[in-house]
Amino acid sequence: MITLKKIAEELQVSVSTVSKALHDSPEISDVTIAKVKSIAEKYNYRPNQSALNLKKRSTKTIGVIIPNILNYFFAKALLGIEEEATKQGYNIITCLSNESIEKEKKTLDLLSNGSVDGFILSVAEETQVKKDKSHFNNIINQKYPLVIFDRFFDVINCNKIIADDYEATYNATKHLIGEGRTSIALVSNISGLNVANLRINGYNEALKETQQEPIILNIKNPDNQEQEIEDFIKANKNKVDGIIAIDNTSGVIILNKALKLNISIPKDLSLIGFSSNNVLKFTNPKLSTIEQNPELLGAASVKKVIEIINSNTKIKPTTSIIKTTLELRETTL
Repeated sequence: MITLKKIAEELQVSVSTVSKALHDSPEISDVTIAKVKSIAEKYNYRPNQSALNLKKRSTKTIGVIIPNILNYFFAKALLGIEEEATKQGYNIITCLSNESIEKEKKTLDLLSNGSVDGFILSVAEETQVKKDKSHFNNIINQKYPLVIFDRFFDVINCNKIIADDYEATYNATKHLIGEGRTSIALVSNISGLNVANLRINGYNEALKETQQEPIILNIKNPDNQEQEIEDFIKANKNKVDGIIAIDNTSGVIILNKALKLNISIPKDLSLIGFSSNNVLKFTNPKLSTIEQNPELLGAASVKKVIEIINSNTKIKPTTSIIKTTLELRETTL
C-alpha cells in the first residue's frame, strides 16, 4: 500500500507537505497540490483510517447489538439504524445476542476495546429474566455512550428510545370496547419482557374503565404456541369476542386457527395483532395491527447516540417515546 512517505520521497518533498496538499491547505501551492494528488491517484492512495481514528480518538463507528435478526421488528429497526448512521457519516458493527446474556456481555466487552464510539442495543430476553445489568453499568462507567431501544431496564442510567407500549394496547382495547366487544382477551408469547408488562398494563387499564375482567393467555412453550392458541380459542369460542395479540406472531396464528374453527371475523371475533407487517399480504382477511414504527426507533437511537458522542458535556439520560399507530384493516369493524 502506498504511504504518505513514499509519495513524499517520489516528489522529494516532506511528508507534512504531502498531507497538507491532500487536504488542499492554502499553505501549499496549486502546482504542488496537483502533483501530489496526481501521484496519489496514480498509486490509488487511501488514508490509513485506523491511524486517523487513533489520532482523533474516534472510529465513526457505532456498535449495535440486537436480540434476534429473524424478528421482523428488529430487522426493520436495524434498517432504520443503518440508514440514519450512513446519513450521519457513521458505520455500524452489528452483533446478535440471540437472547443470551453471556453473548451480550462478551459482545460489549469485545467492542469496548476502542472499536466503536458508542453503543445501541436492545436487551436480551435472558438478561431481562435474570435482571442482570452489571455489564451495562461497566460500559457506562467506561464513559461509552449507550442508548437502549425497545427493551430496557428502568434502573439503567442511560438514554432510552422506546415505543408507547402502554398506550398502544390501551388504545387497541378501547377500540374493541367501542365496537361493542364485551369479552376481550390478550395473548402473549413474550411474558418475560418488560414491554409485555407495559402492554398488559395498558390492556388492563382500558378494561377497568368498563369493568370487564381480563382474560390473558401467556404462551408457556413457544415451540407449542400454535397448539396452545388453538386450545385457548376452542375453550373460549362462545365467550371471547375480541383478542389483542401483543407479539409479532400470535396475531397471525390466532387468525388462522379462528378461521379453521369457522369463527366469522370480524363479525363474531375482532382481532388486533402487533407489528406483523411482514406477513400482512399473506393474511385473508387482512390483519389489523399495532404498528411500532421500528425504523423510527432505530433512527432516533442513532441520532441520540451521536448527539452524546459529539457532546462536550455530559448529557442527562432521558427516555424518548416513539408513538405507535393502530392500523385498522379487515379483522376489526
